[in-house]
Amino acid sequence: MPTTEELRTQAALAAAEGWPGVRDGETLRTVALPGMTLAVRRRAAACDGLEPALFVHGLGGSSRNWSALMELLSGDVECEALDLPGFGASPPPDNGDYSVYGHARAVIRCLEASGRGAVHLFGNSLGGAAVTRVAALRPDLVRTVTLISPALPELPPQRTALPTGLLGMPGMPRLMRRVTRDLPAAHRARQVLRLCYGDPARITLDEFAAAEAELERRQALPYFWDSLSRTARGIVNTYTLTGQHSLWRQAQRVLAPTLLVYGVRDRLVSFRMAKRASRAFPSSRLVVMPEAGHVAMMEYPAEVARSFREFVVATAAAEGG
Repeated sequence: MPTTEELRTQAALAAAEGWPGVRDGETLRTVALPGMTLAVRRRAAACDGLEPALFVHGLGGSSRNWSALMELLSGDVECEALDLPGFGASPPPDNGDYSVYGHARAVIRCLEASGRGAVHLFGNSLGGAAVTRVAALRPDLVRTVTLISPALPELPPQRTALPTGLLGMPGMPRLMRRVTRDLPAAHRARQVLRLCYGDPARITLDEFAAAEAELERRQALPYFWDSLSRTARGIVNTYTLTGQHSLWRQAQRVLAPTLLVYGVRDRLVSFRMAKRASRAFPSSRLVVMPEAGHVAMMEYPAEVARSFREFVVATAAAEGG
């Protein structure tokens, strides 16, 4: 197993070489922080003086999941997206903490180090759970919150989400390495995309090619299955937290205006949780997308961008009033 320093060097080289899926107008750099190194994807802003935004991906994803939305919002906000520890081009955290709270800590450290001030904070799935905690603990770092299918505890969970939860069981990294050893990256990429999209017909050839290339590179990393399994376990563990540590209780503490986006065809986070979420977050606006799945920002980026713009305008009007 490579040392932490070797993994950080690998991450820096990955950013320098151009991690798969980096689009024109984007750059990828690494940021050394206490206890971790994070890869950060930046989309060139269309003009100066835009308010900053930070985007946080879901389980098994990366900053690339936000590329389409960041391109559309480049004239509205200054866009950066991070790779959480152990995902994308970011090496594992030094302390091995893959809990939701560990990932939230990574977001906080990234925001503190950026010097960009309070941001429009976006989160999808696992990223939505981490962002919820960040917004509850550090309101000074957040202007608005946009959550796309946030992974807040759902009982009972959807049956189609159970295999993802099973990834967190002890011994799964070794088992998955053995089971998928001869499975082409193209096959796994197709499986993941079909699970996440509401309409698989909307998966473009470019998106599939980028997903395949990224997965092929990530599967070769020695910590790939470990980071995936331990993060899945961290999500499952949030179901057992009560009192002030409950994610639903923390949602009630989020002071920032919150945009909630749910897809009716989501197989991982049920859209039936939308009403509970809209009640939990004190200042929320709900958008339900009938055809979308788990990654609306990839499947329907134009609609998500429009909803965000309308949300920001409505928020500004309310604050001005």
